Amino acid sequence: MLGLATRTLHTSDVLIQRSNVVKLLLSRRSDWIIDNTITATMLDRTEPAHCTVCCCTLANKILMVLFMVLLIFAILFGNLVTLAVVLGTKHFHTPQGYLKASLAVADLAVGIFVVPLSVYAEVYLMVTDSAPEWTSYNSQSVSFHPCNIIGPIFAGCTLVSITTIFLLTIERSIAVLRPLHKDSVITRKRTTILIVLSWVGSFFLAVSPMLFSSEIALEYNSCSRMCNYALGTIGEFPSQAWNILLLFPAFDFTLLGGTVVINIISLSSIRQHSKRRKHLAMSECQNTTNPTFSDIKAAKTIGTLTVAFTASFTPIAVFVVGNVLGNKWCNFSFFAFWILATNSCWNVIIYSVRDQKFRLRQTIKEYLDEIMKTECHCTENK
Repeated sequence: MLGLATRTLHTSDVLIQRSNVVKLLLSRRSDWIIDNTITATMLDRTEPAHCTVCCCTLANKILMVLFMVLLIFAILFGNLVTLAVVLGTKHFHTPQGYLKASLAVADLAVGIFVVPLSVYAEVYLMVTDSAPEWTSYNSQSVSFHPCNIIGPIFAGCTLVSITTIFLLTIERSIAVLRPLHKDSVITRKRTTILIVLSWVGSFFLAVSPMLFSSEIALEYNSCSRMCNYALGTIGEFPSQAWNILLLFPAFDFTLLGGTVVINIISLSSIRQHSKRRKHLAMSECQNTTNPTFSDIKAAKTIGTLTVAFTASFTPIAVFVVGNVLGNKWCNFSFFAFWILATNSCWNVIIYSVRDQKFRLRQTIKEYLDEIMKTECHCTENK
């Protein structure tokens, strides 16, 4: 009996020792898996190379760079034409013209600063077969990072565009709903003050993520091929950084939602005026109280601008919310950001199609330029 008890105790000790060895091995294996996971996460955050739909092959890379270069020329040409027409024609020296000029300047900044940086990074990658060194780090890892400038410019100009379209909608709604009060309520001085406030407020909101959270940095994202906001340190998303990044879609959709509602009200009023004109003869009183044809046309143009910008911004808002919730959506992010960037050259197309006076002024200006060139050429020949 004593020998049997001794053997039983010995067997129990052996089993306990084996169990401890297994636990130790499992613990070391778990630590190894965690270390490898952290290392892989760090590599994923620092490696700039991701095979997206647009950049997997050399042909796709060339097409992408070609698209970026053409977009730069389209943005610069279209918005310079807009500024030339608006600033060079007295007819457009109005509150509406000032707002259109502000919108053109914001779009020009995208073509001058934002897109060229992406072109440089992608051409450098194609020529040297390695990305620029600064694309491997975020703005918290180096003393100077190009995205510290380009990122807020893109975000700020996007916010300026949204606020400007909102102000254009307000201006047109007053002209349609209260035509007698239009000149007294909407003045060039008030419009200039609102434009300055929109620029200051938009760029303050653009830099607020870095000002109010040490967890948020800027980096050149290998998926979107642009400078984006990112989490500066590895770990779960802090609630403060979450709330700050959600400010962008919240602010943008609040303004866009208000813009859509105001446009619906204005267009409904225009429809009512059109029905009246069909059934009633125009009287002198109606002429003074109803909006003019140019006001109605301008309101429809601003409505088209609102639809175009809402369509181009919605994918970005969806991506930001999804990114905050932990989804990477690499391919989707590329299309979302570049659809928004192409919006910078849509405005002049919409003006030219919808606004006859803009198209007429543009044609007259080109005609006068040709006359001046011909006269100069004839003078030189004499």
